[in-house]
Amino acid sequence: GGNGGSGGAGGASVPLAGFGAISGDCGLIDAMEIQSDSSYTFRDTIDFGMAMFDYNELSPGGKKIYDAGNLGGSSLESEIFSYEVLYRCELAALLKTEAEVSYQDPAGKKTDLLVDIDAFKLGVSVTRAYIFPPDTPYTEADAKTLLEKKLSDIQLSSANVTPGDAWEKQILHVLAYKPEFADTMEKAYASIDPAVRGDTILYITVTEGDDEFIY
Repeated sequence: GGNGGSGGAGGASVPLAGFGAISGDCGLIDAMEIQSDSSYTFRDTIDFGMAMFDYNELSPGGKKIYDAGNLGGSSLESEIFSYEVLYRCELAALLKTEAEVSYQDPAGKKTDLLVDIDAFKLGVSVTRAYIFPPDTPYTEADAKTLLEKKLSDIQLSSANVTPGDAWEKQILHVLAYKPEFADTMEKAYASIDPAVRGDTILYITVTEGDDEFIY
């Protein structure tokens, strides 16, 4: 893990306003983390309280992701709120939605979003730490299996992207159903082979409040 330098947010005060209250790590990704060969871990929380999902509260990028739909069915909301958190905390500009990124092998591994942070292109792969029913224990083995799969997929999609859309590195953004799941995810991540972790940034966002629509 590691903490950011002065923060990539420039002069803006983060988190920016939006749907859900964000707390925790925010504004920490900048050129240092992006250009580093190391992996970093950040963790924050978004609390929706009692509010219902409201399209009008989304950022322009969030609306664009919503309007584009996505290639994977029910994961649309998690992609939207991955972007919302990265936009509001890291001032990430949306460059391309999932279907707009161009790949050498269209049948190969893909990522979910292409964003710009601090004038660097970053791929964003979004996943969820969730188990049904939610009171089932979420084990370190569950978390490790998910992380290893996603981190391996990130290496494949990074090799598959065309030069025009190629990113500096990727963010694996995990939306966690509760704080305990995020704790388990962090523990599991520490036990993963550094070659699998690569230089990917692990960004965990715990969702609180009325968050069922994400899962």
